[in-house]
Amino acid sequence: MCVRTLRDRNKMKKTIIAVLLIALAAAACRQTMMARRIDVAEKSEYLSPCAVVASPDGARLYIAEQTAMQIAVFDTVAEKNAGTVVLSAQPSGLALSADGSRLYATCGSPSGFVAVIDTATLAVVTEIDAGHTAVSPVLSPDGATLYVCNRYNNNVSAIGLASGKELRRIPVRREPIAAAITPDGRYLFVANHLPTGPSSVDFVAAVVSVIDIAQQKVTAEIDLPNGSTSLRSICVSPDGKYAYVPHILARFHMPTTQLVRGWMNTAGLSIIDVAAMKRFNTVLLDDVDKGSANPWAVACTTDSKTVCVTQAGTHEISVIDAPSLLEKLAKMPEKLDNTKTVDYTAASLIADDVPNDLSFLVGHRKRIKVKGNGPRALAIVGRRAYVPEYFTDSMSVVELDIEGYKQVRAVALGPAQPLTTVRTGEMFFNDAALCFQSWQSCESCHPDSRADGLNWDLLNDGMGNPKNSKSMLLAHRTPPSMSSGIRDSAEMAVRAGIKFIQFAVRPEEDAVAIDEYLKSMKPLPGPVACDAKLAASVERGRKLFNDPKVGCAACHSGELYTDLQSYDVGTRGELDRRDDFDTPTLIEVWRSAPYLHDGRSVEMKDVITRDNPQDKHGKTSQLSEEEKADLANFVLSL
Repeated sequence: MCVRTLRDRNKMKKTIIAVLLIALAAAACRQTMMARRIDVAEKSEYLSPCAVVASPDGARLYIAEQTAMQIAVFDTVAEKNAGTVVLSAQPSGLALSADGSRLYATCGSPSGFVAVIDTATLAVVTEIDAGHTAVSPVLSPDGATLYVCNRYNNNVSAIGLASGKELRRIPVRREPIAAAITPDGRYLFVANHLPTGPSSVDFVAAVVSVIDIAQQKVTAEIDLPNGSTSLRSICVSPDGKYAYVPHILARFHMPTTQLVRGWMNTAGLSIIDVAAMKRFNTVLLDDVDKGSANPWAVACTTDSKTVCVTQAGTHEISVIDAPSLLEKLAKMPEKLDNTKTVDYTAASLIADDVPNDLSFLVGHRKRIKVKGNGPRALAIVGRRAYVPEYFTDSMSVVELDIEGYKQVRAVALGPAQPLTTVRTGEMFFNDAALCFQSWQSCESCHPDSRADGLNWDLLNDGMGNPKNSKSMLLAHRTPPSMSSGIRDSAEMAVRAGIKFIQFAVRPEEDAVAIDEYLKSMKPLPGPVACDAKLAASVERGRKLFNDPKVGCAACHSGELYTDLQSYDVGTRGELDRRDDFDTPTLIEVWRSAPYLHDGRSVEMKDVITRDNPQDKHGKTSQLSEEEKADLANFVLSL
């Protein structure tokens, strides 16, 4: 008996040692994974909720709190926090297994990955490598494959969950930022954030890519209306009939002389017919005298009868009656029938009129103010919408079938934190309350404080000479502002923007806060800089860039790669009134295509070759094709 007891004890010791060794190995593996990540983000005292998903029974919400680098578990019955999952990078999106046992969180660092979380223990089980700025994880209906948008790699990862490895990457268009799969698992709809192509042409719009799951490739691209940009979300109705994608619908052909009736920016909701694989139509979320700036998250109720869209710039949610809206759209003729009486009092007479009709949703939509600031996420449980708010670290609970003051209540997601000047400035940059009739915020033309891929005819330098919108990164360190240099400084440009683009008068402290926010922005390393396979090419390109015989470094000099001067480099277009243009910084230029002041160059190589015919923009004509590619890679690595 004593011998048996001793054996049992020895066996138990070996078991404990084995468990400890496994735990230590797992910890070491996790440290190794964390060590190889490229991450420029810093943890903040602010939560900044950016995504939310509900458990199958609706009893729990999992909320991705971006700048806090964590996921909060929210008890919907007690309406309080029930746990926290700490991550090694900023979460950007969430997906939950059908049985609710596994939570998949994309982490949007340059070395993107997916954190796999056991929802029973709230422990990170493993991390699976993905691409640059991984976002919007989507599970296949059978739970076997996880699809992840790699925003700055312009592709989608297909990850086999049995092996825990990436199976393949599927190329899509520019900056895939959201995806949704059909209930039958046949198609994955991918919303591409920005337009692809030059901004100097008449038609500029982002597209929705459709991936055929069986073929594992894009088999359709669905065009959105001219001016469609800043896509942020997409959903497929549970009945599988329609996909809904909110976006900005910019009127970029118009000189920016006013804002009324959506003169500059409107908020669109495009509806895609899944069976036909084409856009059914696009409706405007705005009202005649009030914009719905920065449409963001979208979701459907389980019966497909209600579609909800958050408006992050106006801090609202639109609740849309889908059957009545779809019926109205179906009745719109393709062209006028001269044999029938025409109702000329209607704003829309044919289907093509609808994307310009600010009254089309009247009678089909409730526009509800939420309690906090910056609703960027949305989950629907039954007839209740949960709307986390980015800037106030709060969540509004919206009863979809109740009217009046009882319809919305606020829930704090954490203790209130005092707003720093930088955080206040970021909030103002995104807030359409600073704009006349709430048509737009600074974010509307500068998504993520960068550029929207459109040319705008601003009044800074007169009408009739549109210019490509610019990134706000380093604007305060690289005067003058605007490609024509018409504003002496970014400080002047911020104040002019509030007055002449937002058509508002605001206290000076608002502009000061926006200045401080823009000054705080940090560049993000791009895909070229993160790709070890391109290191040799980048180094060769660096030598060419600094070679006096090529001449790039003569103007793009210093740590910011600009001498702050204007030059005639042979890029004057037919609409321009001058020959010389400001030398822009090249830091993070990989993110700001299309290039040159009028957006004519789609790729950096175009700047070096096709759009440099006289060698005024660097002496590049004598370079070989390989050298041109090396030079482009170096510039894109900055």
